[in-house]
Amino acid sequence: MKLIKTKVMLLALMILIIPVELQSKEHPKLILTKAGVEAIRKSLGQVPLFDASVAITKQQVDSEITLGIDTPIPTDYSGGYTHERHKKNFVIAQKAGALYQILEDDKYAEYVRDMLLQYEAMYRDLPVHPKPRSYARGKLFWQCLNDSNWLLYMAQAYDSIYTFLSEEERQRLNQNLFRPFADFISIGNPQFYNRIHNHSTWGNAAVGMIGLVMDDRELIDRALYGIEDDGLEVGLKDDDGGFIKVEGQKTGFLANLENPFSPDGYYTEGPYYQRYAMYPFLIFSLAMDNVKPELGVFQHKDSVLLKAVSALLNLSDAEGNFFPLNDAQKGMSYFSASLVTAVDIAYHYGAQDPQLLSVAEKQGQVLLNQAGLSVAMGIRDEKVQRFVKKSINVSDGMDGTEGGVAVLRYGDEDLSVVFKYAAQGLSHGHYDKLSFSLYDRGDEVIQDYGLVRFVNIGQKGGGNYLKENQSWAKQTIAHNTITQNQKSHFKGKYELGSQHHSELYFFDASRDNVQVASATETNAYPGTKLHRTMAIIKPDNFAKPLVLDIVKVTSKTKNQYDLPFYFMGQVLKTNFDYEAPSSLLPMGDSDGYQHLYLEGTGKPTSDSTQLNWLIEGKFYTLTAATKANDELLFTRVGATDPEFNLRRDAALMFRRKDVSDTLFVSVIEPHGRYSPVSELSVNPNSNISSVEVVLDSDAYTAIVIENLEKQSSIFIVGNRDASVSHRHQLTIGGKQYSWQGPYYLGEESMRGLR
Repeated sequence: MKLIKTKVMLLALMILIIPVELQSKEHPKLILTKAGVEAIRKSLGQVPLFDASVAITKQQVDSEITLGIDTPIPTDYSGGYTHERHKKNFVIAQKAGALYQILEDDKYAEYVRDMLLQYEAMYRDLPVHPKPRSYARGKLFWQCLNDSNWLLYMAQAYDSIYTFLSEEERQRLNQNLFRPFADFISIGNPQFYNRIHNHSTWGNAAVGMIGLVMDDRELIDRALYGIEDDGLEVGLKDDDGGFIKVEGQKTGFLANLENPFSPDGYYTEGPYYQRYAMYPFLIFSLAMDNVKPELGVFQHKDSVLLKAVSALLNLSDAEGNFFPLNDAQKGMSYFSASLVTAVDIAYHYGAQDPQLLSVAEKQGQVLLNQAGLSVAMGIRDEKVQRFVKKSINVSDGMDGTEGGVAVLRYGDEDLSVVFKYAAQGLSHGHYDKLSFSLYDRGDEVIQDYGLVRFVNIGQKGGGNYLKENQSWAKQTIAHNTITQNQKSHFKGKYELGSQHHSELYFFDASRDNVQVASATETNAYPGTKLHRTMAIIKPDNFAKPLVLDIVKVTSKTKNQYDLPFYFMGQVLKTNFDYEAPSSLLPMGDSDGYQHLYLEGTGKPTSDSTQLNWLIEGKFYTLTAATKANDELLFTRVGATDPEFNLRRDAALMFRRKDVSDTLFVSVIEPHGRYSPVSELSVNPNSNISSVEVVLDSDAYTAIVIENLEKQSSIFIVGNRDASVSHRHQLTIGGKQYSWQGPYYLGEESMRGLR
């Protein structure tokens, strides 16, 4: 009897185990699965967006098949022929593999097979790439990062045609191409692979994906957990000055999923690199979910990857362009291929949020897998809801305790203030604590410079980062924030900046007529505290909302403070006189000042200084509360730039010298419009007559904004207590104010306040 029971138990265990083993042996199994392919084939001709995506992909791949396969010996940087050819090869191979599964046409499998065997014959004797710039040179590409791109895509192509290949062909590819390739980018380059960085995420995912195809447990473990004994010294740095080896820090895919993401889904390197990293994060997680669902990668850290898609979409302007925080190329948007992947996977494997369908509809394409089919079906079945972007505050840091980014939005993104009080952002971070940028729908009004790089344009440094990225874009003066004594935050040193972050004071977007974000920074300059409060307010006496900016500086020493506003557009008029120099000279010799020309110098002629400008047919005026000794400086980027690597952007800089504690207050006012067709301007002049500081103490700061009709609004912020429950009572000019929470906004008469 006991023997029978034992046999029954063993049989039951085998029944449980066999499906898992079969699942790990069958192909395709990573992004496409057998069940998914069957569902896709049955739906062909019935789901318009999916059918269109198949047709477009087929056209692309058929064109490449006609041209033939070229796997040239690598010779150049990004943008060069060999780089772009190998890049196109892995993209087309992945698509061809998907078409083979969906259309059951052998020509696509033959194309992928022939390409892989051509790479196999080449790779066996391929040396390290001849271009020496990278801290981790690849073989097919100048850096291991691009080699990892290749392997991640080719693993998908290989999986799609795995059963089409003979056993001998699979053995050749495994032994001569894929295993050596995975070993090279991992144990051969631990300085690239074994760290917390988007580079390593690509490497981890690539090694893991090919490990899943080959059913190689060693590679899968290496992908998930990193290399235990990597031989690297603590403090080793990469080309950008970022730490490669940090004592006690775990590595591998799961560590990269754990550390850079905050619980809100914000990726510490910023949206541009979050967009780039989302592809390996989501693709490998999907493959793990299909092959090893018991590991629950999608559920890791409270499903942070799915949250990250929503966070990323919310960190874009009205046109879908990502806000250029840290190193970022402007114009990168959710129309990129990586965001098609992100939206489709987030919809299918998340809560099937119908708002994501409106983004997919704008993208106009879907993945050729089950997730893409699910999205296309949702659109076909008219489940689409508009993706509404509201004011958000996303935390930074693994535990959400290292600052963050606040986005204040008014109306249908008529105005969006992006307020950065985040951590350093790893090696792609900039030294710009408490900086901001301003958007009017899809137009930049007050800009962040972004990166200094012409991505994949070979004429500009091989398409790589230019030296001005370090000497200009990362420096504090390149951003709309305080620079003290012409020195960047943390002395422009990564070792210092990476240890600190700003602190949120409060964030409130609960009211229709006012939204506020406030944060402090105490480490950028030892002995100096910066406290910035930004608000979008809509007084009844103004047609459009206003942006109020309050920067409170307290210091133990007297200093020079510079606060630039990098406005976009054409200067129309000022209410102060200025002189233009006969020749342009750099404003300094370091910390970014060497790249600024001084184009004009002026002094305030009133307590409220104004600059009026025009951009994209819209008028704006900046009105600042100024002091008699302030310097008003017109600057322009481009000095010490003989190769014209920098854009010639302009700024108005407020400079205040020889003070310890001070307050900068300004209001940015959108108003009116201009039509070049009718040649008519409407409301081109500011409606603000003054911006006045009526109280500034350790406890409170109060600002009054008065319009031309002598109607006023008062904004008061409590500087000591940001509790939403704290009750305040304050008397200004004989008038008493009572409110609860960290700030007060009201309509006022100016009488009695002065």
